[in-house]
Amino acid sequence: MIRASYKALLILLIFTLGSCWPTSVSFIDGSMPEEWKSFHLNVLENNAGNTPLSYPLDLAEAIRSGIQNNTKLQLNDSAENAEIDIDGVIKSYSITPVALQEGDNAAKNRLTVSADFTFYIKAPEEDEMRLSTSRFIDYDANTDLSTVENELLQEVTDQIVQDIINKLRSNW
Repeated sequence: MIRASYKALLILLIFTLGSCWPTSVSFIDGSMPEEWKSFHLNVLENNAGNTPLSYPLDLAEAIRSGIQNNTKLQLNDSAENAEIDIDGVIKSYSITPVALQEGDNAAKNRLTVSADFTFYIKAPEEDEMRLSTSRFIDYDANTDLSTVENELLQEVTDQIVQDIINKLRSNW
């Protein structure tokens, strides 16, 4: 008898929750205007002399892929035909000691990349948005940077790309 009431309660609960379940869930596009269909990314300017030579190209490719894979925007080869035209400048690339210990020895080093981006918006009306971002990652000071630099840069790049996507979605 108790089992029958549990079965009835379970069936009622499943039916009730099933009728409330959303039919679709989407995390793409946020609050982007419907007029935004495509974007163009100009060649990134590198004002940080010690940046690895390939980093501007790697960052640009990550931005293109990130925007295409996480928004409705498609890459446009022409700035004139895109609703959003993006300019970017890598301002700095630095390694600094952090977590100083006794004797002025660092337990960790910090890789920091700073960049500025300008978004020229053509539709629904002409506008301009700016983003200044600085992202970092700490690593053990006893580790040779050349052995972990690519991995560290990938993590910093992912954070910068997320900042750009958030800026496009928030439109503020």
